[in-house]
Amino acid sequence: MQFAKSTEKMRKSEIRELMKLASDPTIISFSGGMPNNDLFPVEVMDKIAEKIAPQLKKAAFQYGPTDGLPFLKESLAKYLESRGLPLEGNKILITTGAQQAINLITRVLIDPEDRIIAENPSFIGSLAAFNSYDADVCGVEMDEDGINISDLEAQIKAGKKPKFIYVIPYFQNPAGTIYTPKRKLELLEIIKKYDLLLLEDDPYGELWFDEEVKDWITPMKAISGDSERIMYVGTFAKVLGPGFRLGYMLAPAELVDKCELAKQSQDACSSSYTQVLADAYLRSGELPNYVASLRPHYKRRAKIMLDALEKYMPKGVSWTTPHGGFFIWATLPENMDSSEVFKIAVKNGAAFVIGSAFDPKGIKNNGMRLAFSGADESKIETGIKIISDAVKEVM
Repeated sequence: MQFAKSTEKMRKSEIRELMKLASDPTIISFSGGMPNNDLFPVEVMDKIAEKIAPQLKKAAFQYGPTDGLPFLKESLAKYLESRGLPLEGNKILITTGAQQAINLITRVLIDPEDRIIAENPSFIGSLAAFNSYDADVCGVEMDEDGINISDLEAQIKAGKKPKFIYVIPYFQNPAGTIYTPKRKLELLEIIKKYDLLLLEDDPYGELWFDEEVKDWITPMKAISGDSERIMYVGTFAKVLGPGFRLGYMLAPAELVDKCELAKQSQDACSSSYTQVLADAYLRSGELPNYVASLRPHYKRRAKIMLDALEKYMPKGVSWTTPHGGFFIWATLPENMDSSEVFKIAVKNGAAFVIGSAFDPKGIKNNGMRLAFSGADESKIETGIKIISDAVKEVM
């Protein structure tokens, strides 16, 4: 069979393979970056669904507009405004998950060999989208405050002008870091100086669990004086549930119009049924209290994992300390291969995601993404001990 040339850049998805482990009851899995099943607002959603008018329920089974149901866009706009995001000059497009939003933006902006600059490490799903359009994805290392600005500027000057810079500023996947206000302003200065676009991916911003950073999550699109440079992507997946398959973009009208045309050829429209439910939930006023209820659960899981890492990991291994979100990123010594650690750990009953999956070039492999969000609290320490023992064995 003769495949398209674009398939040559496709890498086997470690996430796809490792997600299989998440459902294996014999494995303590830190691999899937998923919300915890026990925390979904099932009872509240049941009550909300019961109150939806019969005619609207019927409409929920029908096709909808490609750009999203008007009433969901209206309620979402109010939510985005409450976070300071500018609607004037921008449009909303409802998508089938944030992954589709990122894919659509890439599709309408990227020609083969166009440059994209991303954090290193970066989100697997976005890297897969970029590679599917034959982009030249260049990684820039991060520090505890966000993307390294001097390295970013050097990368911008190193070759062809990038079409956009892609960042996850709030509890990054996979690193778990949050950009400081100072670093965000520095990044905004860079995109202005070099006349660049910024793709701001914000799946986890509302899931802060340390008070000290709650004022840091104001999106860059909300604080920038020229928000037309910034494409903002969000999702319902982390607060309502991935099964809703609903995301959105807030971006300049011209770009959203192009993305809407591209979406028509992908899936015609996102699920009307889940859009109706999401709208009803937003209008119910339940979201702020629900998100607030999640924070202590994820904070507790993160602390259990951090304590276990401190207790069991050998010297020479470091890790991030998240203030929100789902992830901790552990860094092994430069000469170590996390794949070797993974093989031993899985054999003994624990799983994580190897570092090369998050490297834009798929090379650097001394990192480990540890997701505490979906883990059974009672098994986190045991799982970290198994992984730590595997690290010692490889050492």
